[in-house]
Parts: sequence; C-alpha cells; structure tokens
Amino acid sequence: MSGDPQLVAERVVAGMMAADAFSRWLGVEVLAVAPHRATIRMTVRDEMANGFGVCHGGVTFAFADSALAFASNTRGTVAMSIENAIGYPAPARPGDVLTAVAEPDTPGRRVGFYRVQVTNQRGEAVAHFRGTVYDTGRPHAASERGGDLSSES
Repeated sequence: MSGDPQLVAERVVAGMMAADAFSRWLGVEVLAVAPHRATIRMTVRDEMANGFGVCHGGVTFAFADSALAFASNTRGTVAMSIENAIGYPAPARPGDVLTAVAEPDTPGRRVGFYRVQVTNQRGEAVAHFRGTVYDTGRPHAASERGGDLSSES
C-alpha cells in the first residue's frame, strides 16, 4: 500500500460507507477522517428509542463501532474488531445529535487499541467505547484504486 496516507484514509472510508447499509440506516455522516482517526455524526430517531424513551444501547454501540471501523481501516488494510466494551454515562434521546470521535490509544502493527468518545449536541458524554482491532494485512480494494470514490457509489 503506497500513496498519500490522508488520500488513502479518505478513499477507504468512502468505499466503506458506500458498502455499509447499516451505517447509512443509522444516518451516519462522516465529518472527518485521517490516518487512525474518524469523526462521525448521526441524529437519534424515534425508532431508535427503547421502552424507556432513550436511545437503545445497541444503537449507540453500533454508532461507536462504525467510528472504530472507519478509524482502524484508514491505513488501507482490512482491520476487524476483536473485542469492544462500552459505558453509558448519560442517556441519548430521540432528537439528540451524536458525534463519535475515534482515536488510537495504541495503533499497533497487527493489534490496535482505540477509544471512541460519543457526545451529544451539548458536548455531554453519552458513551465511552474502547475497541480492539486486528489488522489482517489484506488491502482494501478502495485503497488500491486511484481517484475519488465518492463518485463511484
């Protein structure tokens, strides 16, 4: 894998979003990507609420996991989650706009550790997520092609 690391990160994440129906269903919008980093946003919808009227923990987990996937794959090789944990310091509610920022704690060659902070529109933490990924070393098809993937989706 060669090329400008920022360009590789952008190509890979664009390709992943194009193929990721679940993140699109969540309403994920990619705000920023860089090598080992991703920032995404979504709005909690009514159908994402549990019986207590708050965002289902599985939705928040999936949102944070999407940020982890984007951040950990930005090198251009396929990275897969092998262990994740989450804590919920405050509830998210329908109408809340959530932002997830994924950054590396330790981006190892094969095994990497990441943290994802999920906040609401007021900057309040609604989830602390830690993820461990395994880099398979297998190149992403998107990272090997030239050009802008946004026009290929």
